[in-house]
Amino acid sequence: MSLFQESKSIILISIAIISLASFSSSNAMTLKIATLAPDGTTWMKKMRAAATEIDKKTEGRVKFKFYPGGVMGNDKSVMKKIRLGQLQGGALTGGSLASIYPDMQIYSLPMVFENYEEIDFVRPIIDPLLKKGMKEKGFTILGISEGGFAYLMSDSTVVNIEDLKKKKLWIPEDDVLNEALFVKMGVYPVTLPLADVYTGLQTGLIDTIGATPTGALAFQWHTRIRSITDVPLLYLVGVLVVDNKRFDKISPGDQKIVKDTVAETFAEMDAVNRKDNDSARQALQKMSTEFARPDIKEIAYWNTFADEVIEEMGNKAASPELYKQLKELLAKQRAKN
Repeated sequence: MSLFQESKSIILISIAIISLASFSSSNAMTLKIATLAPDGTTWMKKMRAAATEIDKKTEGRVKFKFYPGGVMGNDKSVMKKIRLGQLQGGALTGGSLASIYPDMQIYSLPMVFENYEEIDFVRPIIDPLLKKGMKEKGFTILGISEGGFAYLMSDSTVVNIEDLKKKKLWIPEDDVLNEALFVKMGVYPVTLPLADVYTGLQTGLIDTIGATPTGALAFQWHTRIRSITDVPLLYLVGVLVVDNKRFDKISPGDQKIVKDTVAETFAEMDAVNRKDNDSARQALQKMSTEFARPDIKEIAYWNTFADEVIEEMGNKAASPELYKQLKELLAKQRAKN
């Protein structure tokens, strides 16, 4: 080979390498994800680790950029930014996705679940249905993670509706379903953004909240809490969704890597979150927090109100078909026990 030919070959190889690098760079996809979870929390640590793994396995073709701590606003603001293309996804509550697909709040319907055994029985059946429904609405669910059971927590004992009527109860903004439930009970809640709850407890604007044990500790709400009504009010989940328009631009092979990695991460987080809620409950007990359980008749009374509200709201609560399926699954599980 002549010197000219050798030089020409080197140039062609260099051009090919540069072109390949350019092609790879231009086809890389960065998914910008917003979440209320503060940086440094278990969720963020796990998701950053998953993002690093995805980056490595896809050879840089898929990257994640996270916006933690609510810097992109509440769930409603995040959804607006996704529609505008400023974000590609978010880690949101199931209830906040109900405006797109009402069945997403199936887990957070009030007074439906009694224990974690029921949750573990229904989720393998219900989760895939939610993913299918959201896909049809324009979003891909990458993972559904357990937040845990929320309980009523107050500065004094609440074991019946008459107790609750005397309280200044907080519920999240746009929580239409639970607002309807409490109004039916004769309780008129105060709606506040999550960021204002602690101040509300400090100032006396509110004195009663609904929260998971870990949430009460993480946001320091427990410092204003003296009693917990020991009946699961609802089950909370966090949902990681991405816009189909962006996710569908990723190759099928890389999509599988993303889904498999996130699924594995969320399974780990489910186990961690449940353990953390158990530990938080024990911590609250050690702080002399009262755990007060209403009697059976009172719980049945609350359940009656919950059933009526779910039925009255119809499709706004969840599709009758899915709700019927859930109730049948729960009846099957309870019959076994």
